[in-house]
Amino acid sequence: MFFYDSTYILLIPAILFTLYAQAKVSGNFKKYSKVKGGRHLTGAQAARKMLDANGLNQVRIERISGSLTDHYDPRGRVLRLSETVHDVDSVAAVSVACHEAGHALQHAEAYMPLKLRNSIVPVVNFASGLSWPLILVGILLLGNGNRQIGDTVFFIGVIAFTAVIIFHAVTLPVEFNASSRALAQMEHLGLVAEETEGGAKRVLRAAAMTYVAALAASVANLLRILVIRGRRD
Repeated sequence: MFFYDSTYILLIPAILFTLYAQAKVSGNFKKYSKVKGGRHLTGAQAARKMLDANGLNQVRIERISGSLTDHYDPRGRVLRLSETVHDVDSVAAVSVACHEAGHALQHAEAYMPLKLRNSIVPVVNFASGLSWPLILVGILLLGNGNRQIGDTVFFIGVIAFTAVIIFHAVTLPVEFNASSRALAQMEHLGLVAEETEGGAKRVLRAAAMTYVAALAASVANLLRILVIRGRRD
């Protein structure tokens, strides 16, 4: 019955924070998607100017489907912008595009947190798929009296889950730095009008909150797991 016990209360603050962060991202993106950037530049054009100004002419920009599916692919050196960003002249579109271009700048400069995050992605992908099954099996074994084997399986699962938390923690400086680069470049290159710079900051700050929320949710889950394990003693 550990699926439905009082330990869920540990998740409530993180869940509420996550919902708040998602609402802020959605609300700010929707609001500033209706506000022109003031320089007659689409997201793709703004990103192109930022990349070229920093000597990254070789980085391609591609249009992809979806909304807020924007990302930079370091393997192919491709900046992929969603249809709500690529061809749109708005504060939100330019902000998101320049944020992703910020990742390209990090890649070109061998920014250490980005290198670390990229290097642990395969391990984290493997660990994230393995962690919960191991944790659940370990708890079930403990419940059946198989203490030694249960503990071993459980703590291997916890170690795997910790790798996911480390990934979220490393992601924070990467994302905050990309946003700082974006804002600096937008101001330096005049990619948005001065009166819209405040909106750009709000869009990027709201997006950064989602990464903080992801870390908080992971930590809350780990605490809940450990409390459940403690009850088995």
